[in-house]
Amino acid sequence: MTQPYRWRKLGKVFDPTDSSVPGAGWIDQFAQAPCVVPHDDFLRVYFSCRPAPDSRGQYTSYSTYLDLDRSDPQNVLRVSDRPVLPLGAIGMFDQFGIYPISVIRDRELYRAYYAGWTRCESVPFNTAIGVAESHDGGRTFTKLGPGPVIPYTPDEPFVISGPKIRRFNDRWYLFYIAGRKWIVDDARAEPVYKIRMATSDDGLHWHKHGKDLLQSRIEPDEAQASPDVIFSGGKYHMFFCYRRSRNYRGKSGGYRIGYAFSEDLCHWTRDDDRAGITVSESDWDSEMVSYPHVFQLDGCTYLFYLGNQVGKHGFGVAVLEGQL
Repeated sequence: MTQPYRWRKLGKVFDPTDSSVPGAGWIDQFAQAPCVVPHDDFLRVYFSCRPAPDSRGQYTSYSTYLDLDRSDPQNVLRVSDRPVLPLGAIGMFDQFGIYPISVIRDRELYRAYYAGWTRCESVPFNTAIGVAESHDGGRTFTKLGPGPVIPYTPDEPFVISGPKIRRFNDRWYLFYIAGRKWIVDDARAEPVYKIRMATSDDGLHWHKHGKDLLQSRIEPDEAQASPDVIFSGGKYHMFFCYRRSRNYRGKSGGYRIGYAFSEDLCHWTRDDDRAGITVSESDWDSEMVSYPHVFQLDGCTYLFYLGNQVGKHGFGVAVLEGQL
């Protein structure tokens, strides 16, 4: 029997509700979907957040960043005092939210892929994936156009979201989620989505592979998200999260982190028992763990992740004991 990976939780990194954190006053709550871009002497962590709601109680999501001490990934050096991207203009696909965001550095180029949110009437929202580039070292980004780079299409009709960008063997890989159906649970519309992949030679013109990468495990309508892929030990490793389709906002059906591996990025073997990280007995991640981001730095492998209420009180970090 293959042994599970062993992640040692180091604790929470950033809580947006902690008023003592310098520069974070404009963030009301949530620090979601962390994405790390290493610099020489610090780690820049992009994440999504929600300022206070408007007069009608409506929220919008923005993406921003904070910098961590490279030698101590729990030490917050500074928090950006503004979003890295503005919301879209009226009627645009990203008018009401930019969440989540995935940033990659390719030599001097910083490119961000993000989900843009629009509000709907019959269901709460729809999303598509946009792209932007930075010309100031990743502090701010400029959209490459007013529309999405990966929109919904006849075979992927809604909720195109959760982008995770990677480069392997001089090709661009975008792992994302695509909506399968909406179900109604307790008079509330809830989306079911699965993990998919697209490839590109330039990061702008994409070929969708048109199939789910992972089989469902806990139920046919299992929702899967945040597919983060890393190459180590001669194979590709995917850490992702999954939840039940109903009653998933608490501990019983809430998000858990899963694992799969592949030799070619197209055919994946799911083995959640190897993921090696789950909810704690108590504290900020006692009900759910989700939106994993895995990266290697200075000989260590780290995993950033969200806790209860999908990151309402921030994200934490764990370090791998051993190797992938």
